[in-house]
Amino acid sequence: MGFKEEYAKKLVSADEAVKIIKSGDWVDYGWCNNTVDALDKALAKRTDELKDVKVRGGILMKMPAIFEREDAGEHFCWNSWHMSGIERKIVSMGCGYYSPIRYSELPRYYREHIEPDDVAMFQVSPMDEHGFFSFGPNASHLMAMCETAKKVIVEVNKNMPRCLGGFESEIHISKVDFVVEGDNPPVGELGGGGEPTEVDKTVAKLIVNEIPNGACLQLGIGGMPNAVGSLIAESDLKDLGVHTEMYVDAFVDIAKAGKITGAHKNIDRFRQTYAFGAGTKKMYDYINDNPELMSAPVDYTNDARVIAQIDNFISINNAVDIDLYGQVNAETAGLKQISGAGGQMDFVMGAYLSKGGKSFICLSSTFAKKDGTLESRIRPTLANGSAVTDTRPTVEYIVTEYGMINLKGLSMWQRAEGLIGIAHPDFRDELIKEAEKMNIWRKSNKK
Repeated sequence: MGFKEEYAKKLVSADEAVKIIKSGDWVDYGWCNNTVDALDKALAKRTDELKDVKVRGGILMKMPAIFEREDAGEHFCWNSWHMSGIERKIVSMGCGYYSPIRYSELPRYYREHIEPDDVAMFQVSPMDEHGFFSFGPNASHLMAMCETAKKVIVEVNKNMPRCLGGFESEIHISKVDFVVEGDNPPVGELGGGGEPTEVDKTVAKLIVNEIPNGACLQLGIGGMPNAVGSLIAESDLKDLGVHTEMYVDAFVDIAKAGKITGAHKNIDRFRQTYAFGAGTKKMYDYINDNPELMSAPVDYTNDARVIAQIDNFISINNAVDIDLYGQVNAETAGLKQISGAGGQMDFVMGAYLSKGGKSFICLSSTFAKKDGTLESRIRPTLANGSAVTDTRPTVEYIVTEYGMINLKGLSMWQRAEGLIGIAHPDFRDELIKEAEKMNIWRKSNKK
């Protein structure tokens, strides 16, 4: 039987495909922008027939149809590998929970630890002449998910970019149980956090000055990493490489400015390597069928041992806040989960292990509360319930608009002095008083 004949034999409607889902099942919805669309709507029609269907996924870009009803929690439970704003709403509805992970380990969770999916379903690009469907910009953990799932359903979307890879970036028709041809919705877009502020630009300048020619970049999502990307695109830097968890629009700008060649990468030379990508149509058009890009599973891209092989590795990520011990929180607001651990600590550790590598955690010195008053992001201790995303021994450079400090090798009084020195001036005296109470402030410290 040829691939086209096998495709035709497995082609069913979305309504027909979701009939295999039963109460109590574990169902995977895919990841980020390849989360199912037509299959989700079809499953929502069956809500009254189902109870306790546990759904896995992450970084939702729109509200799933199964959670549109007020009583959705009686039928479906969302289990998120990484939170988005939409998932925070699902949690507030009482229908979902965050699953703490070290993102680099996620494929192993599927293969060794968690209860296998009864059904895994996700969007893919159209089948090629060799019988393969691309996972789009989401190699991430999807092959591990497919290998362990009892049933696999693919939803074909003509708008999904075909992303080339080294391995585990596509699935063959022979490993698929059902094929559904969806409504071809546009691929979900994610902006870069808006136009950079003056604070973003100030922080970006401090970091860009530390980047050498030939460096390999990892950028997180958000205003500050986006500002760094914009400044790199305008700089005189050359022969840069990319090895990142998330591919974002900033990389496209840097590449189109002629700054990326990958010529000095110790591994995967000339390739921009990533685990998943989310951005605007500009980015999706750029990565489509582009041999310069390499889509790869997250247990490769985020493995600190792999990162360490690349000289002059530069890791740039955001944080919510940091305490005077050097503990970084990049995922919660107190007890409220707002993001996820992701791979930040993997890149912090991997960059430090890289010859000439550097890891930067950047944040504005303050944020405005709902009443308009400012609060310091550099705190005496993290708020009750806050997650420690990066432990204090692993953190290297911390950057705010007031400066930069390398925490490696510093004692507690040196850390306190340095961090207070890059805090907003309005909060420094208060932080010194708290540091004195915590017995981490010496009389010889600079006021």
